[in-house]
Formats: sequence, structure tokens, C-alpha cells
Amino acid sequence: MADILEVSALTKRFGGLVANNDISFNVRENEILSVIGPNGAGKSTLFKLIASFLSPTSGEVRFRGKRISGLAPHTVARMGIVRTFQETTIFKTMTVRDNVIIAHHLRSRANLLGFFFATKTAQEDEKEFARSADEIIDFLGLGHQRNEIASNLPHGHLRALGIAIGLATNPTVLLLDEPFAGMNHDETRRALDIVRGVRDRGVTVLLVEHDMPAVMKISDRIVVINFGQKIAEGTPKEIQENPQVIEAYLGAEDASIGM
Repeated sequence: MADILEVSALTKRFGGLVANNDISFNVRENEILSVIGPNGAGKSTLFKLIASFLSPTSGEVRFRGKRISGLAPHTVARMGIVRTFQETTIFKTMTVRDNVIIAHHLRSRANLLGFFFATKTAQEDEKEFARSADEIIDFLGLGHQRNEIASNLPHGHLRALGIAIGLATNPTVLLLDEPFAGMNHDETRRALDIVRGVRDRGVTVLLVEHDMPAVMKISDRIVVINFGQKIAEGTPKEIQENPQVIEAYLGAEDASIGM
């Protein structure tokens, strides 16, 4: 598989604090790559740098060979790199379907005035967004809840709705922020199937996650960071057997990193 995303010598300083220090790795097209590390390791900062919510102090991120570091987040999202947030992107008082339809507007052809005056292009956009929203909702198993108010959804379905909102933007690379957090065993198993299904749709997946058993089951490769530095990269088996990774998790029992 060819590399679709290149993270090169990425460094981010906040005053005297070095959140990320000279981090480099590539993401291959159509793979699931996970970024793991103990709390405070710098994972969230790294995600923000990749999605261009932060500009690096030095280094760069390239998407299909083009530098994207320093571009506006909405510009990067329109290029196809979309970051999901846990629940902050969900309109809790709106229905599942309306949430997903609204997310489609990132790729609308009509401008704001077009939607206001209901031009032909705007009407065509709205028709296509509704069709696509229903397809995504059914794909994620939310069909029976399409008209449910989002605030009424159980935790696992709220996370699925967050992924649906991400898919509505037609991403090439989807960045998932802790997609399995707070889930029980059955919810996690279903969420794993959803993420695999997203990859099977041709979307490259990059995720940050604390649930190590889930990470080990779903990842093609894993990048491990600790104290802002990359300490390991490899397959789940290689990561499980890496002494630096075990040490980074404070000598915790093997089960804590999925063994």
C-alpha cells in the first residue's frame, strides 16, 4: 500500500513545554493505524497537528505529497482529512438524520445564498445529502433511530452518530478520537465492526485510543508515543513484545496492553 499521509519531524512547543518532539511516521492508504500512549503522552496534540487545528513549531504533515501544516482546518477537511470529536460535533436537540444531513454541507456546491433562495443547485444538494445521510445511517445500524433526538441515544449509538457525521464529509482519511471510550463489551465489539466497515468503504483510519485490547484487535499498525516522543512503531504483535512499550505503561500487567 502507498503512503497517503506523512508525518515528518513534527514538533510542538507550548512555551517551555514540548508536547510533541520530532515525531515521524507514515500512514498507508486504506489501513487502520492507531496512536497509543499513557495519559499525557501527547496523543491529542498530535491529532490536532495532523488535522491542522494546531500549527507545528517545526516539521510538517503532508497529504498525498502536499504540505497541509498551517492550512485552515476546514481547508484540510475539504481535502479529505476529517477529525471526529467524541460528542462535541453532535447537535443533541436534533434528530440523528438531521445531524448527518447538516454534516454534508462541507461538500455542498451551492453557497449560503443559494440555500437561502433555494436555487436549483441548492435543491439538488439537499436531495443528494438526504439520500447519502440515509445510506450512512443504515450502514452504521442506526436506521431504526434515524428520527430519534440525538440526546436520547445510548452511549454506543452516540459514538456511531459521531462516525456518521465524519463519513458525511466524504473523507479520505478519518481521524477517530477514542471511538471505544466508555463502552461495554458488546458496544465495543459493534464499534470494532463499524470501524472495520469504514475502512472497507475505502477510508483510511487513524485513531487515538486507550482501550488496548480493542486497539490490538483492529490495528494494522500501531505508533506508540510517550512524553511527546515516538518510542515504537509496528504491528500489534511487535508492539506487545516491545520492552519500551511495556515500560512506558509503568510495568503494568501484560493484559493492559492487550496481551
